[in-house]
Amino acid sequence: MKRKLFLGVLSFAIVLVLAACGGGTTSGDGDGSTLDAIKERDEFVVGVKFDTKLFGLQDPGTKEIEGFDIDIAKEIAKDILGDEKKIKLVEVTSKTRIPMLNNGEIDAIIATMTITEERKNEVGFSDVYFNAGQSLLVEKGSPIQSIEDVTEGVTVLAVKGSTSAVNIREQAPDATVLEFENYQDAFLALKAGQGDTLTTDNAILYGMAQQDPNYEVVGGTFTDEPYGIAVKKGDDEFVNKINEILASLKESGEYDKLYEKWIGETPED
Repeated sequence: MKRKLFLGVLSFAIVLVLAACGGGTTSGDGDGSTLDAIKERDEFVVGVKFDTKLFGLQDPGTKEIEGFDIDIAKEIAKDILGDEKKIKLVEVTSKTRIPMLNNGEIDAIIATMTITEERKNEVGFSDVYFNAGQSLLVEKGSPIQSIEDVTEGVTVLAVKGSTSAVNIREQAPDATVLEFENYQDAFLALKAGQGDTLTTDNAILYGMAQQDPNYEVVGGTFTDEPYGIAVKKGDDEFVNKINEILASLKESGEYDKLYEKWIGETPED
């Protein structure tokens, strides 16, 4: 009797273990695939910026989110699910985007994210979909006109979790750096006189200058910032699919149309 009871308990335990091992995930870590999860859900959940003009900006009136990154996300949804509207846009910041990806809140990050060797340890990246470079935003008439002018006594505003905050400390070690949660907070701080210049990728700064013509981008670029679409590390199937979609967009000319729509010029080869 005891032997039968033991075997029954053992069999039940084995069933539980097998059930746990066979459960699907959205992580792309071997138990399931992100692509399968997207198709089963019939929705692409993507982390984007809500505060970055030209790339991902929410209209305060309509609540619509628009930008280059948003249109790229729609193209991915259209390819995988046959409908660009089958998409859920989730707000991320430079600080929160990787944790949100790795805990399964989003399927991918399309949020002006620079590909770096350090970040490759945490996530998987697509091919480069946009080439940017770090620059400076100042009020017109400012004595700061290049990175050489960012010296001791100058306060630079940046965003937490961004490569820009790291780069500016290397490029201008004598300057004071203040970090904010997002770009709009940093821009408001610049306009309030809390700093002398704001630094991030030039493409983002051009969007800010469009918002307020009293400010301008100066000094050219002093870094290379190749943007990639991030997915969970090891999810090669999803990376390959995204790369196929990006290649198709460029081959068809649709990528150039989207680039010109938001950036106002033809992309460099």
